[in-house]
Amino acid sequence: MPADPNFAQAAALIGDPARAAMLAALLGGRALTASELAACASVTPQTASSHLSRLREGGLIDVVASGRHRYYRLASADVARALETLASIAAPAKIISLRQSESARALRFARSCYDHLAGSLGVQLTDRLVERGLLSQAGEPYHMTPQGIGWLAQRGIDGEQLVHGRRAAARACLDWSERRYHVAGAFGAALADWLLSQGWLSRVATSRALRLTDVGRAGFAHEWGIDVGPR
Repeated sequence: MPADPNFAQAAALIGDPARAAMLAALLGGRALTASELAACASVTPQTASSHLSRLREGGLIDVVASGRHRYYRLASADVARALETLASIAAPAKIISLRQSESARALRFARSCYDHLAGSLGVQLTDRLVERGLLSQAGEPYHMTPQGIGWLAQRGIDGEQLVHGRRAAARACLDWSERRYHVAGAFGAALADWLLSQGWLSRVATSRALRLTDVGRAGFAHEWGIDVGPR
């Protein structure tokens, strides 16, 4: 008979402030070096190395070697989902500087949630996808419709492959800042990749935040009726 999962061990790994900061940085979906993660956690490289070893042993992160460099990433989408769920029930961090305030505002507007779009922009876009019939919703799950598959095909994305792939085609992910759902899963990842490839969004260095470009501002207003105004 299997024993109960040892979630106390995982909770202890996540509960350390430095390790939590590293995991939050990796939640942006990009693989980062130990030096970058040390900076994110405001610890020394030696301390970062110790934390990263513990996170690897606990199965929360993986490491990938590329030449002389080693890059760390979250072990799976399940880890990302667990972190996002914790964020949705956690108390807001205390903001003590203008820089922190601006960073928090940027994250709440648009950010990477592992591999899909989150924040107020992600929630607004998901609402439009449902309104236009590209996604249907029954309770929490989302489902890709034939119209949604056709919309993807017009943009060079094989929606049928997403529907029949191993990964959930469209999943509801609770947005910690909006307390509402945005679309995740294969559809959400493909949509975020398309927005980045078209230059509607761009990544912000050392942050999960995504920047809405002038092209993207015009595109969201024209195609989806989402007018965010100048930022």
